[in-house]
Amino acid sequence: MAQTRINVPALYAALDAARKSKSLSWRQLAAEVGCSPSTMTRLANGYRPDADAFMTLTQWLKMPAETFWISETEESQDEEPELLAEVGVLLRARKDLGEEERQHLQNVLEAAMKLHATQRAARNR
Repeated sequence: MAQTRINVPALYAALDAARKSKSLSWRQLAAEVGCSPSTMTRLANGYRPDADAFMTLTQWLKMPAETFWISETEESQDEEPELLAEVGVLLRARKDLGEEERQHLQNVLEAAMKLHATQRAARNR
């Protein structure tokens, strides 16, 4: 049976993005979420949260816990899903975005990815 564990870097990145969007310090974020600041420090150092903290964090993020799961079979796969396709699904699911806003965000991400690919190709020459 494949073992499933928490993708701590992804969880930390999601929390960091939410923290920045709300202009909160890590201590303020911990207070808003309802967990200890040491939980945030442990995440920053790559340690998994306990089950209660994990559920509290994912509920505060309003994201399904499965978003942050990694199974052994997924780790062994080199191929990732198409990022723009994944983001497109997430953007369409947002009720707080209009169609014009969704398209704008998708265009910005697409332009950033093209720029990154061009820069990567230049470095590899």
